[in-house]
Amino acid sequence: MKLFIALAGLGAWLATFMPIGAQAGDARAGRQKIATCQACHGLDGLSKNPESPNLAGQLESYLVRSLAAYKSGERRNESMNIVAKDLSDEDIADVAAYYASIQVDVLPP
Repeated sequence: MKLFIALAGLGAWLATFMPIGAQAGDARAGRQKIATCQACHGLDGLSKNPESPNLAGQLESYLVRSLAAYKSGERRNESMNIVAKDLSDEDIADVAAYYASIQVDVLPP
């Protein structure tokens, strides 16, 4: 019972990171929408460019917030502001769901 309560509390806490009114994205649809993203963030969400972050395995809520901030201009990056301005809320949710769905294995040194 304690584990159930702890997991429910964790779920409620994580939900606070998703913006109000945000929808759950469709990872399959997101996979179809990332052609522009791949130029900087890599085919698999693992960037080969040291100036572009890895997106694979990031939290979906983080990616949604970041893309929405680029779209609104709250977060500034010349390339990302241009790319994000034309994304719909559904596009943002789908792209975020896709990158969040990629499993990343971390191996200690």
